[in-house]
Amino acid sequence: MTFGDLFNPEFYINHGGIWLLLFIVFAETGLMFGFFLPGDSLIFIAGIYSRQLIDTILPGGTGYDFLDLLLLIALLCICGISGNWVGYWFGEKSGPYLFNKKDSWIFKKRYLIQAKKFYDDYGAQTVIFARFLPTVRTFVPIVAGIVNMNKNKFMLFNILGCVFWIVSMSMAGHYMEKLLRESLGISIKNHLEVIVIGLIIITTIPFIWKYFSIKRKKH
Repeated sequence: MTFGDLFNPEFYINHGGIWLLLFIVFAETGLMFGFFLPGDSLIFIAGIYSRQLIDTILPGGTGYDFLDLLLLIALLCICGISGNWVGYWFGEKSGPYLFNKKDSWIFKKRYLIQAKKFYDDYGAQTVIFARFLPTVRTFVPIVAGIVNMNKNKFMLFNILGCVFWIVSMSMAGHYMEKLLRESLGISIKNHLEVIVIGLIIITTIPFIWKYFSIKRKKH
């Protein structure tokens, strides 16, 4: 294992299986130390390996490709929703302390501030939008807890955002691999680096857009 492996989604699939995958989704959506984990690309690749992942907890799988994918999605949604709820609870209990805490190798206050700014700009919908933004999605539920967002409202947006995120990412990976393999004989398993880079670019576009919007307003 190398340091670079920590940023390689396929490494987690091959060496940790579904249990590590589920923990990472939980950690990245509510535990501060999970902000650096490759959530989007990991879920995308999990969709490609859905049968193999389900086989580790249900030998032979369900026997149906679509049901294997649905079971994987259900498990990922449970962890993603739970992770955000833990983040909310943590923010509610320790918000003032976090904003006064000094930076460490695990905690960077600037990420918390970014999440709060995004939350202030976009309101409750941030809980949905943040699912698709690396780093921000880790801290947004914490900020929601800090600002005492209505719990019922938070849970509604939490569930909607998580389901949309997990379903879109996992199904995109699963069916893109299937379509390209059956129609063109190409397996994206052999081009995962390109996919990961593409997802990183796509998920950082909102930050770039926001940056230039702010610059234009200042001028």
